[in-house]
Amino acid sequence: MKPKVLILHATGTNRDHDAAHAIDLAGGAPEIVHLNQLRHGERRWSDYQMLVLPGGFSYADALGAGRLLALDLTLYFTEEVRTFVERGCPVIGICNGFQTLVKSGILPNLEKANETPRATLTHNANGRFECRWVDLKPISQVCLWTRGLAHSIYCPVAHGEGNFTVTGQEVIHELAVRDQIALVYARSDGSRAEGEYPFNPNGSTADIAGICNPQGNVLGLMPHPENHIFPYQNPDRVTRSNGNGLALFSNGIVYASQI
Repeated sequence: MKPKVLILHATGTNRDHDAAHAIDLAGGAPEIVHLNQLRHGERRWSDYQMLVLPGGFSYADALGAGRLLALDLTLYFTEEVRTFVERGCPVIGICNGFQTLVKSGILPNLEKANETPRATLTHNANGRFECRWVDLKPISQVCLWTRGLAHSIYCPVAHGEGNFTVTGQEVIHELAVRDQIALVYARSDGSRAEGEYPFNPNGSTADIAGICNPQGNVLGLMPHPENHIFPYQNPDRVTRSNGNGLALFSNGIVYASQI
């Protein structure tokens, strides 16, 4: 049977159907579920083998991008989320979903969620909303989503608060040692962006575009791989035929099938 995938919807979410297309193509059974359906018991977390927090502007980014949705997860679903993660179920947060994972403490490490935050996503370094296509280099082999990916992913970003920032370089060192740096911004030849704009579109520390938890089943990333799953979505398909983001979702579905 296809693994059931919970795509969480909140007011302002707008990339849930895009994520559903990617999950469907990857071989999963997506279901878009409003968080109130979970609160009222109309849907149960335990019925799903994967969780997707899609992009958009949940609650209009009031009080900061992803912050109110993060409060929802913390106030209403703390035990459910912890159980889901500890079961080893694949979890992916894209753009607003990444912001939510970080601001709820699920990333970088759920076990340290109650400690003072050591990482966040803040306003882009140039102070502008960025909407452009970028190259992502898969790094982590602990992360089940990026494990074994041989090619860079070419996909768009669309955010105003995508600057991954940490309290100190020791945090970056710790993420690197634990192989939690899942994806980095790169140039078209696959080399690191080295902080250069527009290859690194938001000024993220160490070119980080996505991180995973220490166990590797939770991934958060700012770019939108769900928006490059068909050849016609590629704006440079004449000279760049690869870079499809579907492989990322396929990895998640393969793993979810074993849950």
